[in-house]
Amino acid sequence: MAASLLAVLDTTIANVAIPHMQSALGATADTVTWVLTSYIITSAVALPMTGWLAERIGARRLFLFSVTGFVASSMLCGLAQNLEQMVVFRALQGVAGAFIAPLSQSFMLDTTRRSRHPQMMAIWGMGIMIGPILGPVLGGWLTENWNWRWVFYVNLPVGIISIAILSANLPRRVQQARKFDLTGFAMLAVALCSFQLLLDRGQQADWFDAVEIWIYAVLCASAVWMTIVHFATARNPLFDRALFKDRNFVISLTFMLVIGSVLFSVMALLPPMLQGLFGYDVIDTGLVLMPRGVGVLISMQLAGFLMRRGFDARPVVASGFIICGLSLMQMSHWSLAVDNWHVVASGLLQGVGIGLVFIPLNVSAFATLPPQLRTDGSSLLNLMRSLGASAGISLMTVLLARNIQTSHSDLAGHVTAGAVNSIDVSTVDRFQNLGDVVLRIIDGEVTRQAAMIAYIDDFHLMMWMSFAAAPLTLLMRRNAAPAGRPAPPAH
Repeated sequence: MAASLLAVLDTTIANVAIPHMQSALGATADTVTWVLTSYIITSAVALPMTGWLAERIGARRLFLFSVTGFVASSMLCGLAQNLEQMVVFRALQGVAGAFIAPLSQSFMLDTTRRSRHPQMMAIWGMGIMIGPILGPVLGGWLTENWNWRWVFYVNLPVGIISIAILSANLPRRVQQARKFDLTGFAMLAVALCSFQLLLDRGQQADWFDAVEIWIYAVLCASAVWMTIVHFATARNPLFDRALFKDRNFVISLTFMLVIGSVLFSVMALLPPMLQGLFGYDVIDTGLVLMPRGVGVLISMQLAGFLMRRGFDARPVVASGFIICGLSLMQMSHWSLAVDNWHVVASGLLQGVGIGLVFIPLNVSAFATLPPQLRTDGSSLLNLMRSLGASAGISLMTVLLARNIQTSHSDLAGHVTAGAVNSIDVSTVDRFQNLGDVVLRIIDGEVTRQAAMIAYIDDFHLMMWMSFAAAPLTLLMRRNAAPAGRPAPPAH
């Protein structure tokens, strides 16, 4: 769990340090984003190889190599002297970190009896869910009080302790000679790379008005189609086709897209909103967002308890999505006058909903999978969560930018002499420079109001995504069984 926490933490912890890196590494606003993009792309491309590598060189050896490589590349990122070095070291960090989450999940399942799987998933889920919440807060605190390089150095102590414990206690698995599906991997890698580049470059290149974005879109669509056909017809595909015959596992993949989109999008939107519109500093932002993690911890333990008692996973997952939707409904009623209590309360409620979804979903996904498919299954679940996060953040960011422009235009049309009671807008041009200052102040307030409307629109969309996911739980099979007893027959 500690190793997984590090890998997930690094998807968000570097975000707040980007402006400091830009000046220190001599990068531009466009090129410095490759510090984030290189990590996301290499991690997504490497994830599908987890199952094959685990069987080829041994899961224990791969896990230890991954954690060691992640710690070493983190240290190199902290030592980077220019942008080129940083991008290369972040790419290495992404490759090493890609294997950690699926291997840790499968090892925690393999080393415990089935009746304790909900408890193990609750422990593992703490690292996966708390990491994105802690990342911006911890990264901001380290950057402000120390140096941006400590955003990477902080991985060393936890990583070294994790390596020591894993070396002493990690069991060995039987190695198998498994043929590598190079064709399938290459096509999937092209699809993932073009998809990530489309999302990352879309806003800067003005989306489909640019030839570059069309190239990415065509490459992605073509590679996805070829990948599906290849996996359906190949003799030895990259992923065992038995995975996609398990209904609960396939539905869990869909839910992971929603979880990634909602959780990571909210965490990407809230810090800039609180700091840009409400004037919070980094520490205050972290304090009001922290209850979200408390809600996750509470509900994960509750969900683990319910699963151990043999409670049906479907109503638990559905209630989790509904609770997430209710919290986003609260957020869609915010205004610029919202106080700390409403931010804390909605975050706590959303954390409860996320925890109720995550644990039963993981337990249901692996309940009917044979042990030899767990590593591949875990890598696919983590890949879906990562893709959902990338797509969700990109979509919400684009909608935010466009809705700010639209709302600003709508609001500005209503700024008249009668609407601004304390200032006669019609005669302000007589005051020359002072008049310009007044107009800029009015325009700034209009922009601030427009931004709040745009954030509310994003929250409203994510609310409907959460509500729409709840009925899909009816497609799942009931497979939660009381501890030590088999599951009842599916109906």
